[in-house]
Order: sequence, then C-alpha cells, then structure tokens
Amino acid sequence: MNVIGVVGEFNPFHYGHYEHLLESRRQIDYEAPIVCVMSGDFIQRGGPAAFRKHIRAEAAALCGADLVLELPLPWCGASAERFALGAVGLLESLGVVTHLSFGSEAGSLAPLTALALAAAEPENVERVKQTMAGGMSYAAAREMVLHESLGEESRLLQTPNNILGVEYLKAMFSINSHMIPVTTKRATTQHDRPSDGQARSAGQLRAMLEAGEDISPYVPVPARPLAARERETGRGPVTMESLETAILARLRMLGQEDFQALPDATEGLGNRLYKAVRSEGSVQGILSAVKTKRYPLSRLRRMVICAALGVRGSGCPERPPYARLLASTEKGRALLRDMGAKSAVPIITKPAQARELSGPAREIFELTANARDFYVLGYPAAEERTGGSDWRTSPVTL
Repeated sequence: MNVIGVVGEFNPFHYGHYEHLLESRRQIDYEAPIVCVMSGDFIQRGGPAAFRKHIRAEAAALCGADLVLELPLPWCGASAERFALGAVGLLESLGVVTHLSFGSEAGSLAPLTALALAAAEPENVERVKQTMAGGMSYAAAREMVLHESLGEESRLLQTPNNILGVEYLKAMFSINSHMIPVTTKRATTQHDRPSDGQARSAGQLRAMLEAGEDISPYVPVPARPLAARERETGRGPVTMESLETAILARLRMLGQEDFQALPDATEGLGNRLYKAVRSEGSVQGILSAVKTKRYPLSRLRRMVICAALGVRGSGCPERPPYARLLASTEKGRALLRDMGAKSAVPIITKPAQARELSGPAREIFELTANARDFYVLGYPAAEERTGGSDWRTSPVTL
C-alpha cells in the first residue's frame, strides 16, 4: 500500500497546502493515505504559530490529510537542515510511509537532486565553510560554491521551497531512506510571498490576522470556521508582539553560559546575543543589535525563541524519539493500527501515554509541553492562558 508523507507548518493552512495534498495523490495514488509531520506551537522561521497546533492539524485533516503528527520543539526551531532531518527521520521511523512529497518552485526532482548531492559532498561542504570565513552568509556561500559545479541550477536555491526540498533530499540520503521522493510545482502561492486572487500566501494571511481581518475567503472551505472560532474564544492569533514581554522576561533571567549553549551559537554569536539582551528593550532591538550580513534574521529569531523556551544545542538525538498524534481521519486510524507494529518509535495517541516515555523522549515531550505553557501567554483572553494544557489536549478525531 502506498502512503504519502508530507512536511508542513500550515501556518495557517491555505489553498497552496490544499492543492499540494491533492496533487500528491494525483501523482502517486488517489487512494493513498497522507501522513503529515507538522511543526508544533513554534515554527522554523523563529516565532509562534498564529494558531495552536491542534487547530492547524484539524484544518489539515479536514482538507485531505489522514494523520497529522507533531514535530517536537527542538526540530521546529532549528535550521532548515536540522528541521528537514527531524521531519524526514520521523516519517521514515514510522515504517509505513512509501513516498515523501514536497512542493517546490522548480517542480522537477532532477535539478533538486543534483543540488542535494553536490551540497552534501565533503569537498563542497569545506569550501562553503572557507567562503563563509570571509564574512559571507551560509546561503550565499553555498550558492556560490554550487554555481561553480552546477552553473545556473544553483539559482534554484534562491527560493524557499526549493531550499527546503534540497534539505529533504539531503536528509533522505543521509539516513538511507526507503521513501520515494516526489515534488509538486508550487503553482498558486509562493512561501510567504505576495499573491493575488483567492490564493494568498501564509505570510499574507498572517498579516491579515494581525490586522484583525477575516481570512476565511482565502482558505479551503472545510477549514474556514476554525480561525473565527479561535478568535472568538480568545485563543489567537498569537504573535511575537503578544509574547514579547514574556520573551524578554525569560531572556533577562538567563546567564551568559545559557546563550553560549544555544543551537547555532558559534563564533561568539551567543555572547553577542547575551549582551544585546542586557541593553535592548525590545525583541526587534535585540535582533537589530546582533544582525550582520553573515547572520540572517531568521537564524537570530530562532536563537531568541530557543533561549526563551530552554532549547539547547547539545544532547538531542538526530531524529525525534516518538510520534505524537494531533489529528486523524477514519482512514488514518486504520493506518495507525498497521503502524503500531512497524514503527521504530512509540506513537503517542493520548497525552497521558507520554508519562510512560523515558530518557530523551520524556525530556523532549516535556520541553515541548512546556513550550505550550509559554505559547498560551500570547492569547488575547487571560482565562485561556491556563498551564498544563498540552497534557490534557487529546487528538482531533474526524
């Protein structure tokens, strides 16, 4: 049986995501169940998701996904390379996923595969490091090095979905994945880029939410009531601004050694962030004080969020050590029964089961649950900011 794996943040779920799920089935198998690995309450670009993870998972399940599993926190707030390795590794660990489908601006697997193979070559990895030593960012250095060997194909690394696609392929190669990669062309909306008509990018929709506008005309019909429901109950949208005081309070309580232990805190970047926290009065001020050509804002935002949430750069396994269910359909629950005997990691279908985890798995679940307690501080309604909700919230069942 074919089973399609998809990675996403669905922040929020929109027509581009909907069309990707449809096109994946068209290309692979109309009857195949789709298993999504989705970021939790915090996302890879560095910041909170607009709505809590169970609502975004419900939107995906209403619009074509059959199982939605959570990518635990340490991989959500990581670089594109580590984010991809965690998500692909989790799908591989399930033992049932046969295909990995991802959207890309290229819409063709061959050039992305060539880029992934070239980027992973030890000689090119070393040349990228040497190029960065001159002050160039990682993205610019990698594109320059790969242009020398692949020519104009390296320009594909200028768009975000192609970048993630290359990282998914690299991850598959590094773990010797049995999944078959498939890419669909990102046709209607570009990742966080402006677009017209009914199709809007996730970035546009988040901006509309922050402005108090109704996004329902721009999301698939089954998911339209969800955002309004969350707003009515005072559970969103959550933004960096709504969490800013909590973030600043947490950062100012940390010592220099805490910043030095952050992911990507290399070349004294942790120390620079520590000093900025002591002198600046806003998150934007901290980011502006630390930013240089070499360090993109997304990396700095991730470091700020990791510091606030207690994520450290060491002691974490390569792949997530468990799979937590957020939402399912009837077809997905049938797949779960098959997955139980084949998965290399425990599958958490009820939050109480997490208490049976031990070692790094228990630590990572608790870290992710604690992040929910931090996330809810950004809710507009004070009565919704209760603690411990991640231990009480069951998966959405459709």
